[in-house]
Amino acid sequence: LTDKDVIYMCPFNGPVKGRVYITNYRLYLRSVENDPVVVLNVPLGVISRIEKMGGASSRGENSYGLDITCKDMRNLRFALKQEGHSRRDIFEVLTKYAFPQSHNLLFFAFANEEKFSENGWMVYNPMSEYRRQGLPNERWRVTFINEHYGLCDTYPSLLVVPYNATDDDLKKVAAFRSRNRIPVLSWIHPETQAVIMRCSQPLVGMSGKRNKDDERYLDIIREANGQISKLTIYDARPNVNAVANKATGGGYEGEDAYPNAELFFLDIHNIHVMRESLKKLKDIVYPNVEESHWLSSLESTHWLEHIKVFVTGLIITLEFFSDVFGTLLQHFCISESLLLGAITNFEIIRTGYSITQALIFYCKIRNNRIGHGDKNHADADRSPIFLQFIDCVWQMSKQFPTAFEFNEQFLITILDHLYSCRFGTFLYNSECLREKEKVAEKTLSLWSLINSEKSKYTNPFYTKELNRALYPVASMRHLELWVNYYIRWNPRIRQQ
Repeated sequence: LTDKDVIYMCPFNGPVKGRVYITNYRLYLRSVENDPVVVLNVPLGVISRIEKMGGASSRGENSYGLDITCKDMRNLRFALKQEGHSRRDIFEVLTKYAFPQSHNLLFFAFANEEKFSENGWMVYNPMSEYRRQGLPNERWRVTFINEHYGLCDTYPSLLVVPYNATDDDLKKVAAFRSRNRIPVLSWIHPETQAVIMRCSQPLVGMSGKRNKDDERYLDIIREANGQISKLTIYDARPNVNAVANKATGGGYEGEDAYPNAELFFLDIHNIHVMRESLKKLKDIVYPNVEESHWLSSLESTHWLEHIKVFVTGLIITLEFFSDVFGTLLQHFCISESLLLGAITNFEIIRTGYSITQALIFYCKIRNNRIGHGDKNHADADRSPIFLQFIDCVWQMSKQFPTAFEFNEQFLITILDHLYSCRFGTFLYNSECLREKEKVAEKTLSLWSLINSEKSKYTNPFYTKELNRALYPVASMRHLELWVNYYIRWNPRIRQQ
């Protein structure tokens, strides 16, 4: 689209004269004088914010240009000449193609003409996945009530519910759950048949509203397991947050209305706290790492503390299935990482199921958490939930280096293309929207790339084991900052 002479304000090598090229996919810079050559290669989807630096009256060397904030921990600054409108040209082109949704343009994934030997969209089929788990059976059935997303537009079209719950029951329950996200089965234990359900919070409100249909439905879920008298509910929020949500019409399952349920809060903070924590982490890892205060600076971000809470929640879930052959209900609106981590761990270790397959199944992300193609960088819905999930998987791979068949590059590649918009895999908020936009027909899947280069992402130390759940250590002494991801742009860090 355009190419211009600029000065890249490299935080590691000082000002670098270079030529920047901007296409509809990437920003590419190559130095013209330096030895060794400095190269920048940034997919436009990674950009979250573009700001003009300096004004017409700016004086001083390199004080006029652009400041670009990225989603992958980087900040890029370019100095430009004030004459010739070069800044305006670059700003307009970058803004248009980095934020296509804000300019009524399609994501780059719809223009991508790459060719791969395998169609990654064919790797996962929801009905085949349910059959692999032994569903439907005499206790659980597949319902097509959401086939056209009329019940819940943020849920998949196929749902697994108790055999004894009718579709009319489901409609009544949906009216009492936030965004109509009724309790549905996410995973069933291959041996004990214990299940994990997911749902949103009940619409209890300040007045403590009750809904007999919802209360009865949770009893049907409990009875469907047939092995225990109590339904265990893990609410990912801190107790105080759950109480505060009553003021906005939400709430939680109180013991008066749900006497056959046990409710536990896992104290995972909300998306706003997580977003602020990541911002603090970014401040201490890019561009410079201050050695003398590194540990105290890292502690002040609280990032590893949040990872610890997720891992602790995973351990609690694992222990539940070790000690109890019951039904676990989790509020899904905040606890994606916890649920995904628990299920993926079970799938890989208890059944020998492929980590790649498990991640393909569970790598689902809401577009507004990432802000794909949207220039509103201050959107309150943005949150690093999926990053935290992948971070938790990495922590597991560090503690159990022979248990996972993927390597670190696999996880980094997933995160890079979470932002890149090169593939359709992570676009849009729901299956409903992905079908509406015909993503599987008009874009490529990330798994087309990964499955065509499997050796690149394989852990050479992988040793297949069956029937052994992995219990990670959640102590802060055993959790690490993922240096090869968070600090990889620093040239002093060499990836191993």
